[in-house]
Amino acid sequence: MQQDPFTVHAPNTRDSAVVFASPHSGNQYPDWFVRQSLLDGHTIRSSEDAFVDDLFDCAPAFGAPLLIAHAPRAFLDLNRAADELDPAVIEGVRKFNHNPRVASGLGVIPRVVANGRPIYYGKMTRAEADERINRFWRPYHEALQSLLNESRAAFGKAILVDCHSMPREAVDASLRPGARRPEIVLGDRFGAAAHCEIVDEITAAFEAEGFAVARNSPFAGAYVTQTYGRPARGQHAIQIEIDRSLYMDEATITPHEGFAALKTRLARVVAEIAAIDRPAKAMPLAAE
Repeated sequence: MQQDPFTVHAPNTRDSAVVFASPHSGNQYPDWFVRQSLLDGHTIRSSEDAFVDDLFDCAPAFGAPLLIAHAPRAFLDLNRAADELDPAVIEGVRKFNHNPRVASGLGVIPRVVANGRPIYYGKMTRAEADERINRFWRPYHEALQSLLNESRAAFGKAILVDCHSMPREAVDASLRPGARRPEIVLGDRFGAAAHCEIVDEITAAFEAEGFAVARNSPFAGAYVTQTYGRPARGQHAIQIEIDRSLYMDEATITPHEGFAALKTRLARVVAEIAAIDRPAKAMPLAAE
C-alpha cells in the first residue's frame, strides 16, 4: 500500500476558520489485504463512509480546506487512538482494559466490519500493526492538527467538522417510539467538544435545508471529536453523521438517484458552516 495517506484540498483563499475532514471515506484497498481477508472485496467495504468525500468536496469553494484520508476504515480506523490495539488481532498486545470499542473489534486496526463480520483468519504481528499506524495514522493526524493550528493562528479559533455517514439500521435502532428519524446527527460529546453557539449554527444550517437533525444520539463523537475538541483553547470539533439511505444503496454501495440532489443541498449547508465567525480579512495562502 504505497499511496499517500491523505489529500488536502485547499481553497484558493482561506477565509474560513472551519476545517472539513473525511477520515472514513478511503477506498484504496490493497489486493494483498483483500486476498488475506475472510471477506470479499465488496463485503469488506461495509464499514466505509462511501462517497462522503465527494459529498463535501465543495468545501474549498467556500474558503475552507478539506482533508481526505485514503486508507480504508477496515484497514485502519483514524477515529481511534493509536494505542487502541486489539489483542485478538495483534500479536503481543496486552488486553485493553475497559474499552468497549476494542472489545467489540473496533480498535485502531479493526477486527470486524459492519455487523460484526470478522476481517482476518488469524493475528498479525505487532510490527505490521505499527507500520500501518506510522504510515497512515500519524501523518493524517499531524496534517489535521496542522490545519487546525493554521486556523487558530489566522482567525483566533478553529472549527473541525468531521464528516461521516451512518447506516440506516443504526439510526432505526436508536429511535424512540413515534420519534422522527434523524437524517443528520451532530456529535459534540454532549457539549464538551464545541461551544453550543457553534453547534446551534450548524444545526440551523441543516434545518434550513429541511434536514431532520439530532444531537449526540446515537453518535456523540469518538476519538477525533474527543481529542480535537478543546473549546477553552478556541478549538472546536463537531462530528456530522449523514443517513446513507439519503444518497446511496447500502447493499450495492453505489449512489442512487438522490445523490445529486443531496449534494446540492449539502453545498448550501457547507457554505453556511464555512461562514461561521468568518473574519473581515481573508487569509492568503502560504505560496502567495
